[in-house]
Amino acid sequence: MVTTAFALVVALIDRGLGLNRLSQLARRVTFVLIPPLLLVFLLLGTIFLGIATPTEGGAMGAAGALLLAMLRRRLDFRLLRQALDSSARLSIFVVFVLIGSTVFSLTFQAIDGPHWVEALFASLPGGRLGFLLFVNALIFVLGCFLDFFEIAFILLPLLAPVAEKLGVDLIYFGVMIGLVLQTSFLTPPFGFALFYLRSVAPKDAYVDTVTKANIAPLSTVDIYKGSLAFVALQVAMVAAVMIEPNIIVAGLGEQKALDVENVNINITAPDEEEEEPPPALGGSAPTGKQD
Repeated sequence: MVTTAFALVVALIDRGLGLNRLSQLARRVTFVLIPPLLLVFLLLGTIFLGIATPTEGGAMGAAGALLLAMLRRRLDFRLLRQALDSSARLSIFVVFVLIGSTVFSLTFQAIDGPHWVEALFASLPGGRLGFLLFVNALIFVLGCFLDFFEIAFILLPLLAPVAEKLGVDLIYFGVMIGLVLQTSFLTPPFGFALFYLRSVAPKDAYVDTVTKANIAPLSTVDIYKGSLAFVALQVAMVAAVMIEPNIIVAGLGEQKALDVENVNINITAPDEEEEEPPPALGGSAPTGKQD
């Protein structure tokens, strides 16, 4: 990030003072590529460094996007309204998925569904390894058709208790599920990441404004072929994590388990003043200590 910021400062000085020491391609790459990199740092870098929580990182990313739009003089009421409308639609979608998953989870627990799921996975051959293989295959298939929210809010609450009872570290389990989902989002023909790339890839041939070269259109088949190498890398990573869990859990340190049966709770009441005995009938109340 220091190198990126330095390149941006040099390009700004070159353009501001009219030195023209940088080529047209270098200036174009600097002003087109570096601002999005700074935006990525505001969103993810602050989270990785522990400066912001995920919610605060999202707010910093939104503020950075608004600032970039203002600097490029593209921020107007129409664009702001479109951004707010898209954010509201996505937020409502997530909230309704969360409500539906909560209703489903409560109903499933009311009919003793978790016990049925636990008995189902307990009958799988292979024990812990068989459970992980089956879950990875299930998540991979569902990730080709469903978005992350449905899997995270509905399926994972059913699988996490079973994984914990089988002795699977939940942090390791969550990271592994994330790797499998990332792999499923890259696989044709239902990979969500491939659809995002299709939306920005050129459909027709065009002439590059810098190199003046004719650029051929990018077909959907080309996108599918290009994703195969990344899918192979992801599958290799999932296999490595399953074979050697220490890749994930080695840096977590020693985890201490709480022994509930040996927990001692000591409650000490505050000292209370001794109450004086009530006066005897027909006598006078005591006025103090007697000799």
